[in-house]
Amino acid sequence: MNPDTHPKLRALGKEWFLAASLGTAVVFALFGITLLAGLANPLWLAFIFIWLFAAVLGSALCVARHADRVAEILGEPYGTLVLTLSVTTIEVMSISAVMLHGEQNPTLVRDTLFAIVMIILGGIVGGSLLLGGWRHREMHYNLQGANSFLGVIIPLAVIALILPSFTATTPGPTLSSAQQIFVFVMSIGLYATFLALQTGRHRGYFVGDGGETTEPAGLPEAKPSLAWHASLLIAYILPVVFLAEQLARPIDYVIETMKAPALLGGVVIAALVATPEAIAAMRSAATNHMQRSINISLGSVLSTIGLTVPAMLAVGYFTGHQLYLGLDGANAVMLMLTLAVCVVTFASGRTNILQGAVHAMLFAAFVMLIFQG
Repeated sequence: MNPDTHPKLRALGKEWFLAASLGTAVVFALFGITLLAGLANPLWLAFIFIWLFAAVLGSALCVARHADRVAEILGEPYGTLVLTLSVTTIEVMSISAVMLHGEQNPTLVRDTLFAIVMIILGGIVGGSLLLGGWRHREMHYNLQGANSFLGVIIPLAVIALILPSFTATTPGPTLSSAQQIFVFVMSIGLYATFLALQTGRHRGYFVGDGGETTEPAGLPEAKPSLAWHASLLIAYILPVVFLAEQLARPIDYVIETMKAPALLGGVVIAALVATPEAIAAMRSAATNHMQRSINISLGSVLSTIGLTVPAMLAVGYFTGHQLYLGLDGANAVMLMLTLAVCVVTFASGRTNILQGAVHAMLFAAFVMLIFQG
């Protein structure tokens, strides 16, 4: 027997979730109409939702894992592109599936983007600072890197999620065609400029004092080939396209039939997208790698706004779906407050447990406003 056979078989055995994901897709392709016909039963609705949510979430975690391996093999800047585009692909597919399935969800893109920003800047950043502060008292990071992230995130977030509520060209929290083109070009242009800075002449901004880099840590000693990880990355993404469409059915039923808060659909998708980053960011903070945690958290917010917004503007244009982007009322205030607190938190080059408590409080306020807004 080839001596390399056993390592390959062991590596293949670790990918058991691919069979579970593909199996779920096959089951719903064959019996989806029957399975989704009983959503009026609360217990069956919960079962179908948990099943599909677990399948999509598990696939997303596996995509992130293989993207990490591809990123390590390719190095920068290609590694950063693989990681960002993999997560963004899942996000865009999930939003598109739910948006195109439902009839009354023009706010889904806005709700999802807002939920991702609040989950990451409130929950994940807060959890990372609390965990790291509890274990290490005070953590250090590169101030120029955090400022570079925030310097792009703040204008993109305000223009995409606040400005549409104040424009007079079109009624409601929408943008005219010319405004959409401007936001499309500006978002991609700023993100490309930032990526060139992060992976080029100012790469040192995103490296911690201890020499840590943005590359993933804790990889196994025996690494399969680039083709292996790239193939599995694509294999895990493919079922997500179909499973996200199936997940849209129980989400729409809860929102449209059971009259749940409209923001809940965005929160579900945001949770799917943000979970891999949450695990990686908190693990880095727990091991006193605050710079890596910041790169993951703020980088995720930046890619969400910088890439998902133009992608969804394009989807809305070609499918004829109108998008409501502007936040209003308490949500707009919460976004502005969270961005302002981030500026204060990442202004000294050091973090502690108090800052984590403040961000966690903002996340708790966001959750409360979903149901008591």
